[in-house]
Amino acid sequence: MTVSDPGGGRPAPEPAVLRELRILRERFPRLAGSLVASSDGLLIAHDLPPSIEPAGMAALTTSGLALSHRMVEAAHGGAFNEVVVNGVNGYVVVYSAGPTASLTVLAGPGVNVGRLHLESRPVARAIAEHLTSTSTRSPTGR
Repeated sequence: MTVSDPGGGRPAPEPAVLRELRILRERFPRLAGSLVASSDGLLIAHDLPPSIEPAGMAALTTSGLALSHRMVEAAHGGAFNEVVVNGVNGYVVVYSAGPTASLTVLAGPGVNVGRLHLESRPVARAIAEHLTSTSTRSPTGR
């Protein structure tokens, strides 16, 4: 597995986002994969195994995230933080990465979910900062 950009002729993601995915992989080697998606379902960056199609996973993540946002809003009001899906063969955890993106991490069934949160939450915050800083820059990069 390697961290890569979305390809397909789209602009490459901010190098800082790719660096955050690499850091997460180094700090949590039991991670099965990760991706960053925009709130409209577009793939921003990924570190997924070849068996998972990145653009499709980004779209699925966004669909689940929209439902999670609505559940949180209906039940308690306020913003969404994360959702954990525990399947027979592992976990899919989606973290809010600011108002315009999400970080999705995949891990096997024996993973320590507490540690997964400890490693992933700061990465989601860092990605949010990177994406916010790139969207506020002018076209000249200033």
